Amino acid sequence: MNLEEMLVSVDTFYVLFATLLVFTMQIGFLLLETGMLRAKNAGHVAIKQLISFSVAALAFWAIGFGLTFGDGPGLIGTEGFFLQGGFSSLDWSNVTIDVKFLFQLSFVAVSLAIAWGGFAERAKLSVYLLFGTFFVAIIYPIIARSVWAGGFLGSLGMQDFAGSTVVHLQGGIAALVAALILKKRIGAETTPLLGHNVIYSVVGAFILWLCWFGFNAGSTLTIADGFFSYVALTTLLATAAGALGALAISFWHRRVADIPSIINGVLAALVAITAACAFVEPWAAVVIGFLAGVITYGTSILLARRVDDPLCAFSVHGVAGIWGTLATGFFASPRLVEITGIGQAGLFYGGGFTQLGVQALGVVFAVVIVSVLSYAFLKLLDVTIGLRITREDELRGLDVAEHGQASYDLPAPVSKELKKAYEEETTEKVN
Repeated sequence: MNLEEMLVSVDTFYVLFATLLVFTMQIGFLLLETGMLRAKNAGHVAIKQLISFSVAALAFWAIGFGLTFGDGPGLIGTEGFFLQGGFSSLDWSNVTIDVKFLFQLSFVAVSLAIAWGGFAERAKLSVYLLFGTFFVAIIYPIIARSVWAGGFLGSLGMQDFAGSTVVHLQGGIAALVAALILKKRIGAETTPLLGHNVIYSVVGAFILWLCWFGFNAGSTLTIADGFFSYVALTTLLATAAGALGALAISFWHRRVADIPSIINGVLAALVAITAACAFVEPWAAVVIGFLAGVITYGTSILLARRVDDPLCAFSVHGVAGIWGTLATGFFASPRLVEITGIGQAGLFYGGGFTQLGVQALGVVFAVVIVSVLSYAFLKLLDVTIGLRITREDELRGLDVAEHGQASYDLPAPVSKELKKAYEEETTEKVN
């Protein structure tokens, strides 16, 4: 084996390792979501993650990967279905096509996992199967190709290194559309429906933070120049700042260190730095992360007044995705732009408004495409098979309604009449 062959082998192993980290994010989402939602839906939330990942794998292998990276003109590829055909848009990396596919699959699976936040606790299981297939095979490839595979946004120099727009904004917009169509959960109009295990959610957030190094640093697809370590550094600094930003705004606003808000601050900072991690200096990464934590806290409160988004998917992934994408238009460093060879320097480095305009165009394009296609497909499902479970099933919980067993040995609900009779009987005995 010569030196060149050895480098290919090492890079391939590195990308495969990064892929496994990003795959493990599914476990992080599982714990995060399960903890943030109610106990009667815990098993449904957990198994949904496994099912949707399986749907993503097959749909992306059969259709999505070819439409995204396969050779062909225009917005979609015309080759590469079932991994058969040319993928010249990925020729810049020397790793094998199998590993390239696995790495990109891990990204689209994350985007789909984000979208499910807007469906939580009220959508039928069949909807996850059908919309998951449509999202992975049709919606995601349009945006991913336009940015990462020779599309018009990429040719303009859009800076989205690991997917603040391609992965996170897409998932966040789909979640918002679903939440608007499905409407609020029973009881959400009058009282907050709190999660049942905040520890699960904290552990899930830590797993996501760890695995995000595979997400961002792995996107270099090589260890040859060592640039992956710089990407890891900016990712770390931004996330730490996001946690403290959310802590500060939560304590200032509510006089408590609200745990879900701090978790969301961590995730929002990760989302925001995902686009910018290769383009900004460490100090800018701290600013981007801190502001992401603050912005997400405020938008989640404002959004909750009108939309039931149980996991704050749009605030965390949509709003922070927009902020992270726009941030490079302000903070992109000339030194790092030269290293990556993508786009131009940001406004604060004398680059003018050009890069900011490209970033804004990318955000608008993603919002329009994902909103229109998600709304059209979900409305079609709504008028055919129906999106929402019955009122009775929602009250019982999806564990029993969809899967025939509860995840916990929950006590049976006590009627008001029975509770009153018990209290009266107890009072008589005491007297």
